This record gives sequence, C-alpha cells and structure tokens, in this order.
Amino acid sequence: MYHLSTYFLSLSVFFLLSRRSSDMDRSNQSSVSEFLLLGLSEKLDQQPLLFGIFLAMYLVTVVGNMLIILAIRFDLHLHTPMYFFLSNLSFADACFSTTTVPKMLVNIQTHSQTIPYGECLAQMHFFMTFGALDDFLLGVMAYDRFVAICRPLHYPTVMSPLVCVLLLAACWIFTNLAALLHTLLMARLSFCASNTIHHFFCDILPLLQLSCSETSTNQIALFLVCSMILTGPLSLIILSYARIITTILRVPSASGRQKAFSTCGSHLTVVFLFYGTAIGVYLYPPSSHLGEKEKVAAVFYTVVTPMLNPFVYSLRNSDMKTALRGLFGINTLSSQGL
Repeated sequence: MYHLSTYFLSLSVFFLLSRRSSDMDRSNQSSVSEFLLLGLSEKLDQQPLLFGIFLAMYLVTVVGNMLIILAIRFDLHLHTPMYFFLSNLSFADACFSTTTVPKMLVNIQTHSQTIPYGECLAQMHFFMTFGALDDFLLGVMAYDRFVAICRPLHYPTVMSPLVCVLLLAACWIFTNLAALLHTLLMARLSFCASNTIHHFFCDILPLLQLSCSETSTNQIALFLVCSMILTGPLSLIILSYARIITTILRVPSASGRQKAFSTCGSHLTVVFLFYGTAIGVYLYPPSSHLGEKEKVAAVFYTVVTPMLNPFVYSLRNSDMKTALRGLFGINTLSSQGL
C-alpha cells in the first residue's frame, strides 16, 4: 500500500501542476494531440514475429516476478532484508516492462501507431520511475550482501527492519521526484512540427528531439539526474562486490569459493547488462545517438534484464527453489507419497 500511495501521489501532483501550468501559460501548450510510435521495425512481415517474441518475454517477466513476490510473501523463512529488497525489485521489474511492452503489443496487433499526448507523458513518467527504482534497488541489494558477507556480526543492526524500510522509502521518494521533475519539464515544451517518434515507447530523448522549444534546461537536468541515478548505484555495486570478492578469496573451501563466485558472476552479468546499455543511451552526447542502436539498447534494459532477474536472483537460489516448491504444494504432495 505504501508503494501505491506514494506512486499515485506523485502522479496526482504531476497532473495538477501540469494543468495549472497550461492554464497560466497557453503559449507553451503543445499543438500536438498525439504522437506516432514507429516501433522496432516498420516492415510489415516482421510484425507477427516481433509480437510473438515480446509477448512471450513479457509473460515470462510478469509471471516470474509475481511468483517470486508470492513465494517470499508466504514463506516465513524468506522474511529477511535480502528477500525484502528482492520482492521489491521483482515488483519494479514487472511494472517497468508493463509501462512499455503492452502498448507496443497493442500497436502491433491493431496496426495503429498512435499514442495520445497525455498518455505519452504518463508512459515516460512511469518508465523513469520504475527504471530509476531498479537502479537504486540493485545498489541497495549489493550493499546488503556486502554487510552480510563482510560484516556478519553487525548485520542485524545495520540492516534492521527499520533501516530497510527507510532505505526503500528513500528509493521510492527520490525516483518519484526525479521522474516528476522531468515530466514537468517536458510538459512545458511545445511540439509544433513532426510528431513521429522513432522508438517503441515515449522516451525522454526522442521527445526532446521533436520539440520546437528550447530544450537546454531539459538536457542539463537529464544529464545531471541520470548521472546520479546511474553512476551512484553502480559505484556502490562495484565497491560492494569488490569487498565481497576479497572476502570470498579468504574462504578456505574451494567449493565454497566456486559457489560464491558463480552467484556473484551471474548477478554482475545482469547488472552490467542493465547499466551498460542504459549509460550508453542516456549519458553519451546527443550527436552520438544512432536510432537502431538506441532501440536495441532499450530492448535490453527494458525487456531482457527484467526477464532475466527472476532466474539470476531466485531460481539459482536453493532457498527460493524451496519456497517456490512450497508455493505450488510440491513438498506437501511428495511427503504424502503422491
């Protein structure tokens, strides 16, 4: 309930302020009532294939992340800080993909490329909120693992339930404020020329390229906020895992080291896949952006990474496997000899 109340509060503030801004200054009101999303490919023969692939990936993402949330919710052994943050990451991943993929699937199925102006801004707002939330949760989870492995005696105090709630609240508040800032800055721009977006969702960079207003303020704010959102958690992840790896090397058991390195390696693969593509899109100079490369990078951090997270963070974990079996009653059936 806290997540939803914070989220809808920020959305309500956005609509109230944007409406007031449009009433006070009609000169900045957009003359464009809708945009055209060209999608990943304009070739008609590729549309059925794209629809099938992205529908399957979206279903795996949503079902996988929802199963993780349910398993953690109903297994008392998983009511720990690590799984508390994992359940929130799963929620953010499911919502992150939901902001972009369903609209793309509807456009392919209906052969319509239009998206209303208000819906486009709302999609951009939700996309930035859950994308930034993913960033911060990955950083917090890396810090949680650092404390658990490198400072085990202090773990109950450092990662107490109150601290976990405060960390989660800080992630939600900062990401909502960052998304609200960019949405309000975008709402003040005018779109009086082309309304064609060469992307499969309403991202901030393609919209800035379409605007016929002065966008220097938006670009500066985008660079500063994205620098904090992307490089801040990434630095925390790198530092945390560097200390974790140093600690693992001191483990006398070769099998223990191998298991730990396998887990860390899979986690870091997904982290760098997400951050590498996102940084390549949002922190490079605008002149270096290539349309097709930008679309491919966006597919990785909006669709592929949220789909992989359930497998990397959960299905490779024995505790999660046990919880999932318990969720489906497999253990009960086995114990009854069925």
